[in-house]
Amino acid sequence: MNIETPIAPLSPPRRTLLGPGPSPVPQSVLDAMGKPTLGHLDPAFLGIMNEVRAMLRSVMCTDNELTFPMSGTGSAGMETCVVNLVEPGDKVLVGINGVFGMRLAEVARRAGAVVHTVEQEWGRALDPEALRALKTEGPFKVMCVVHAETSTGAVSDLSACKEVASELGAMLLVDCVTSLGGIPLEIDALGVDAAYSGTQKCLSCPPGLSPVTFSERAMEALRSRKTPVQSWYLDLSLVASYWGDDRAYHHTAPIQAIYGLHEALRLVLEEGLCERHARHARNSEALWSGLEEMGLELAVEKTERLVPLTAVKLPDGVSEGQARAELLEKYDLEIGGGLGPLKGKVWRIGLMGAGSSEANVELVLKAMKDVIGR
Repeated sequence: MNIETPIAPLSPPRRTLLGPGPSPVPQSVLDAMGKPTLGHLDPAFLGIMNEVRAMLRSVMCTDNELTFPMSGTGSAGMETCVVNLVEPGDKVLVGINGVFGMRLAEVARRAGAVVHTVEQEWGRALDPEALRALKTEGPFKVMCVVHAETSTGAVSDLSACKEVASELGAMLLVDCVTSLGGIPLEIDALGVDAAYSGTQKCLSCPPGLSPVTFSERAMEALRSRKTPVQSWYLDLSLVASYWGDDRAYHHTAPIQAIYGLHEALRLVLEEGLCERHARHARNSEALWSGLEEMGLELAVEKTERLVPLTAVKLPDGVSEGQARAELLEKYDLEIGGGLGPLKGKVWRIGLMGAGSSEANVELVLKAMKDVIGR
């Protein structure tokens, strides 16, 4: 393509990101990403990597040695966990109550697994009894669940899921993309064998990295594989050698992205996990009350409702897409639409990480009142 006029430097608009992700990024995180680039084997950078690993263990509440961010978004973390644990012919059980449960099942199939699914109503938590009912189809090597289903705003009980996984003799693999840093998540106390998350939700870091953690049991499963990991790039036996003591070259790390995660994790620990979880809960409660006062119906029952992300049913006579476009045009405010069977039926409002604030609750309620005439 011929460019006849000079291209101006980037000047993206400032938006208030209150959708399902990415979330607002603190200025200090953006500043960290602008620090001088180092080589990926520079001793100074290796020290930064060590601090990222230590902070990530604290935020994930785990002592797992294999805990670090994979290069790639949350979907890369999903594939990392699946392809490292699953070999062709392995039986895998997947709980599906939204888009990301469906995605887990598809990734497992592509890894050669014999996949059994328990599909439940979108907008509801996973039912442990429905998962338990498939015991006769086992034994299963892995049971996969989504802790916080971003597509619906429902949260599932990981303690109950772990009980089922133990009965099935299966490792428990958990998607915690939208829960990490926003609601309590104690990997070791829950007995989670493998988990992955993303940086762009409640950690308030730009997308591009996916924290993963493997228990010793999961690592033993990796070490005892009979076949090579399907993906060379996501093979943890190789990547771990770079993040571990060997520092063996695998791929060029995304230096600036790791700088950003370093600062984002530092901010989480500076605030304190309990305080951060309480802030998310407090602001979401205020949002729920305000929406209900406007006569809007929330799509998920309160006992199963995800704190950092709220699904709201569309009122009659309102165009989902048009309303979101007006919010963006008039208020520079982004919220999300529905996915799958909820497309065109709900809005998804995220109060995640730095985006979870009283000011943002007031903004979104004021803007929605204006746009939908409530």
